[in-house]
Amino acid sequence: MVVLWRLSSLLVALALVLVPRTHGWSKEGHVLTCRIAQGLLEPEAAAAVENLLPDYANGDLSSLCVWPDQIRHWYKYRWTSPLHFIDTPDNACSYEYSRDCHDTNGVKDMCVAGAIQNFTSQLVHYREGTSDRRYNMTEALLFLSHFIGDIHQPMHVGFTTDEGGNTISVRWFRHKSNLHHVWDREIILTALADYYEKNLDSLQEDLVGNFTDGIWFDDVASWEECDDLLTCSNKYANESINLACKWGYKGVEPGQTLADEYFNSRMPIVMKRIAQGGVRLAMILNLVFGDSQHGFAAAS
Repeated sequence: MVVLWRLSSLLVALALVLVPRTHGWSKEGHVLTCRIAQGLLEPEAAAAVENLLPDYANGDLSSLCVWPDQIRHWYKYRWTSPLHFIDTPDNACSYEYSRDCHDTNGVKDMCVAGAIQNFTSQLVHYREGTSDRRYNMTEALLFLSHFIGDIHQPMHVGFTTDEGGNTISVRWFRHKSNLHHVWDREIILTALADYYEKNLDSLQEDLVGNFTDGIWFDDVASWEECDDLLTCSNKYANESINLACKWGYKGVEPGQTLADEYFNSRMPIVMKRIAQGGVRLAMILNLVFGDSQHGFAAAS
């Protein structure tokens, strides 16, 4: 049974305040995920998202997709910190919801897979109108959008002892970093600098082109398959731990310098995961806000 968290009044207007963070795609990764998703929304879902966003967002979901990272250390939102990731047994290279979805105190459902199910089930109530005040729909939308990005970052479903690579210090080309941050941001920023003249729009155009009529076109139908939300979030988590083992941790030693070989072999994986996150976020929002809500249980 997923914990049904009740949310208090929205403090999203203060989201521009930056605070330290250790988990999550970079700003660029989350922005790309949410831009891709919003571009794939059907009319009903697009209208619902625009209605739920605060006026100053100007209808742009991506402008607030990093909000959960920015507020996670505020006293009011500290409870959300474990929702950004899943710690799995060291070197097991496997994920099980019943075993792994909990916080450091053992509280069940407190992980990114549980959060995705919870906030999606809250959003199902949107169609009931303003009479249902139990849940803050705007916050639920922002948390869901962010956590779909998080669960697709392979090192978010990493090993417990090294905190998803956060404690594995490495050098990224000429500067100090850690393995988690390499996957969060270093690979994305290096790709932007080397291939896109630091233009995020150009990178987004390439990602969308790859799944609309490019190398990932035949894979999109399988990306969107989702008959049961819990099963689907577990699938995304399993994909991530498998990628973390095969491509994230493999061959990496503390203090090692990661450069061209690591970048060139891992960059396609990072880009595909961002695209998958965007496609799947759109799929979930279209189901939640559209006519059909097959497979989604409402929070009660």
